[in-house]
Amino acid sequence: MSQNSPVIAVYPGTFDPITLGHEDIVRRAARLFDRVVIAVATAHHKKTLFSLEERLAITREALADLPQVSVEPFTGLVTAFAVAQGARVMVRGVRSVTDFDYEAQLAGMNRALVPEVDTMFLTPDSATQHISSTLVREINMLGGAVAQFVSPPVLAHLMRRHGERGRP
Repeated sequence: MSQNSPVIAVYPGTFDPITLGHEDIVRRAARLFDRVVIAVATAHHKKTLFSLEERLAITREALADLPQVSVEPFTGLVTAFAVAQGARVMVRGVRSVTDFDYEAQLAGMNRALVPEVDTMFLTPDSATQHISSTLVREINMLGGAVAQFVSPPVLAHLMRRHGERGRP
């Protein structure tokens, strides 16, 4: 890969659903790299609120204003997906020291598997640092307000999913 070729970054995750914290990371990555591929995991190891197809659609809707960002499904090793995309960078969001410990270990394993793909850690804006998809799902399911944690398209999908229980 030549130094003049576009720098492609992959940002993997389950995105169930994508939050304002995720969006912050994506928007900043889009300023740093020529192209960002949001890699939405099939999440075979966990029960998701939204199906893979829904998570892809919701994520595309939330990031529709970023033409250099694409949203693709992946299964298996994210390193294989990154290589298939021609990526040179894997972007990971880190909210806390606990996140960093796990992400540093993951980055080390990924580098051992595919040394040509570097991992870059980005921290979310302080206004979104506390947000997690797990907490958004739980708060919404229990009838709490989540509009401050997700963008309007995501909120609309959550409201449709939880009906009267969920609220903006």
